Amino acid sequence: MGEHLKLWYDAPADPDPAAWESGALPVGGGALGAIQLGGVAVDRLAIDEKTLWTGGPHSREGYDHGIPGEDEAGGYAAALAELRRRIAEDGEADPEQAVALAGRPRTGYGSHQVLGHLVPAFPGHTAEPGSYRRELDLESAVARVRYVSGGVRYVRELFASHPDGVLALRVSADRAGALAMELDLPTPDNRTRAAEASGTGASGTAASGTGSMAVSGALHDNGMRYAAALRVAVEGRDGDARLTARPDGGLSIAGADAVTVLLAAATDFAGGPEDPEVAAARTVQAAAERSWVELLERHTSDHRALFDRVGLDIGQHADAEGYGEGYGDSTDGEAPDLPTDRLLAAYGTPGSTPAADRRLEALFFQYGRYLLIASSRAGSLPAHLQGVWNDTTAPPWGADYHTNINLQMCYWLAETANLRETVPPLVDFVDALREPGRLAARRMLGAERGWVVHNETNPFGFTGVHDWATSFWFPEGAAWCALHLMERWRFGGDGDAADLAFLRERAWPVLREAAEFWLEALVADPRDGTLVANPSYSPEHGVFTAGAAMAQQIVAELFDSVSEAAAVLGPVGEDAAVVAEVAKARERLDPGLRIGDWGQLREWKEERDDPEDHHRHVSQLFALHPGRAVTPASTPELADAARATLRARGDGGTGWSKAWKINFWARLEDGDHAHLMLRQLLRESVLPNLWDTHPPFQLDGNLGATAGIAEMLLASHEGELVLLPALPSAWARAGSVRGLRARGGLEVDLAWRDGVPTRVVLRASRGGRVAVRGVTTLDVTAGESYTVL
Repeated sequence: MGEHLKLWYDAPADPDPAAWESGALPVGGGALGAIQLGGVAVDRLAIDEKTLWTGGPHSREGYDHGIPGEDEAGGYAAALAELRRRIAEDGEADPEQAVALAGRPRTGYGSHQVLGHLVPAFPGHTAEPGSYRRELDLESAVARVRYVSGGVRYVRELFASHPDGVLALRVSADRAGALAMELDLPTPDNRTRAAEASGTGASGTAASGTGSMAVSGALHDNGMRYAAALRVAVEGRDGDARLTARPDGGLSIAGADAVTVLLAAATDFAGGPEDPEVAAARTVQAAAERSWVELLERHTSDHRALFDRVGLDIGQHADAEGYGEGYGDSTDGEAPDLPTDRLLAAYGTPGSTPAADRRLEALFFQYGRYLLIASSRAGSLPAHLQGVWNDTTAPPWGADYHTNINLQMCYWLAETANLRETVPPLVDFVDALREPGRLAARRMLGAERGWVVHNETNPFGFTGVHDWATSFWFPEGAAWCALHLMERWRFGGDGDAADLAFLRERAWPVLREAAEFWLEALVADPRDGTLVANPSYSPEHGVFTAGAAMAQQIVAELFDSVSEAAAVLGPVGEDAAVVAEVAKARERLDPGLRIGDWGQLREWKEERDDPEDHHRHVSQLFALHPGRAVTPASTPELADAARATLRARGDGGTGWSKAWKINFWARLEDGDHAHLMLRQLLRESVLPNLWDTHPPFQLDGNLGATAGIAEMLLASHEGELVLLPALPSAWARAGSVRGLRARGGLEVDLAWRDGVPTRVVLRASRGGRVAVRGVTTLDVTAGESYTVL
């Protein structure tokens, strides 16, 4: 691509374990991930297998999905009725009152666990080597460390292979026999551990030695079994290479030219027939039968098949002057290649240049795509709050799944940024929540139909509540998750028949049941007869009321999606009856769209908004994004009210909050303000390794920002293509984007000059009529390409 799509640094990351999230470079293959610090004498790679969790049905604490038992259901119903009574009489209930009535102490919820730390050590390597460089190549998904010590040039290459299911590390030296190395895999003390190592020394010209390490055990909390299996291959040309298994379970290597380490991991989370030790050993053995070159080629080909679909030029190759010296030579028309931490520190300052700033923005966009590919692939769980990267046994928020925005935000870019292969883990995860969610709907809210999930969940189907007053209540979580399955249908991409099968077999059951819950859970507001959620709570803000804007907007979007899906599927029988119920309820539903006294879009049904309130959540704008009910073209007065809300709420907030605001301003077709929010995010809420920080590090800010940049360049949520809806003036002179996707099964290439599209090419995977705003309307056929401009 020639876009300098590398994060690189001229020094190792801070080795302090407390500082890992600011400097580590991540690799991931979906289920298996690692972060590398790049130390010289000692490196430290945190290894993560996404299903390794404490908690769940076998937890020592006990586990009930956060749902009352059968014997408690009556008491819970009474408590909920009391909460509703207080809201009806007083108009509100304080969160502490609400949690006292309807919250539950959380037991056995658990948290994600780091598997262990792969620690390669290099005796005698200088602490200040020459020509040091560590980098993460986004195009190949390979992390590298290079340096010179004792006159020898050493290179480490690291990747996590999705096709082969292994973490692969290769260390080499440019002088024969110069590589000495110790290898260990310590694990935390909250588990049992059994470790063993074996090795066969190398000898003879061009000979190699092989060794292995195995670590296995069980978590103390729930007995979840885990295993890691390593295969080590030592290459040596002079007959002196040696590989020795140490009594403590580690390996020692001396006199080598190169060493290749392959690691596979497994747990018994899924309850499959294969023992984790057997599964890990089988996987690593299969990978070890391939050469390093073949493993690398398979990994790179798999990654680039997704990553290379989208290219972005926003001016990062324009002429730039004014850099300091010593960090690479400038080529004609391009900025010199600064280390990423310096590029970030200079961003938006007088010491930077437009080309350098555009380079960081383009890199950040593609980094979001890289992170989703690395943390969400078929066959495992979806990306959690930290993707698939965690260095501890006590991660913030358990590295879990928050459904009041964070999980959903992680997947906003999946369709627009042409990464639909990353969505199956989310689809499977949401589908699996239906069974425990039905129990929560019945026992907690008295709904005999449908399913529900609240504010947060885990891999064990937690669908109830906990007892944190400001975030325990969010029954809209299931509906919002279900909407992602509808979006997958809208974007298409697998061809007409396959897309239709997905809508019928995967999306429809989830959407229907989510709607059935709300058909029973909504109540008539005695003030105006409209159907409202009661109790409702605008996430993490304010008081409990009836009919909070976000709750109403999500339910409206759900009901509209059910009707849209039904129009395609033509349901009969019970399905048709549900569709009719939804249509009637939609007519009575309070849509949660009111303009307030100071011109704002209200957050609550009552006039409660404070123009001096700068809370990080702007939940009342769900209908603007990711919803579709508020647009400048179709509802200009509501769009103006959304602008008033955003201006009053301000441009501050945590990292993910700024990312959401990029999307808001893009939907309002204000490119300069969307770009301002991107600048705020990069300057205030991004760590040196370009991870978003809340703080702490959260993946949603990265992925949400990438989605926002895509929204700035192409929109399709109003039933037509809108080219460059929010192009900022900083990018307007000339640029291009290749491979973005739009609803209707379309892939779009787009170039512009002076803010005006100059070339537009559409590729269709689904037949139908396509309207391009202000340009043309045409009929497309699946498999064909069309040059519009």
